[in-house]
Amino acid sequence: MGVQEIADKLKPQVASAGFDRSVKFDTGSDGVIVIDGATISTADAPTDCTIKLSLDDLESLIAGDLNPTMAFMTGKIKVEGDMTVAMQLSSLIG
Repeated sequence: MGVQEIADKLKPQVASAGFDRSVKFDTGSDGVIVIDGATISTADAPTDCTIKLSLDDLESLIAGDLNPTMAFMTGKIKVEGDMTVAMQLSSLIG
């Protein structure tokens, strides 16, 4: 699954979550997913928080197979910017 397919899968959750911040999932050469409030896109843009991870780890995170806390502690996920935004993501994913 690519970033566009993951973004499409997340659209219903993002639209109804009431999330009022911006976050970018940066998968390196595989692309980005930017969530800004109730919108989601695969176009790069500045955000409150950037989460860097592999495309495989993003798929596992969205599927609920990867614990975000453990992934952060083991270095699979790196967070730049506002950490509180990353912590609010539980309403959108998993």
